[in-house]
Amino acid sequence: MPHAPFIIASFAVTGVGITWLVLSSYLSMRRTEASADELRQQQ
Repeated sequence: MPHAPFIIASFAVTGVGITWLVLSSYLSMRRTEASADELRQQQ
C-alpha cells in the first residue's frame, strides 16, 4: 500500500493546525493591544 496519501494527509493536518494557531494568536494579540490602548486612553 502506498504511503503517499498518509503523508499528504499529515501535511494537510499540520498546515491547518499551524494556520489555526497563527490566526488565533494574531487575533488574540490584536484584542490585547486594543485593550491596552483603551486602558492608556483612560489614564
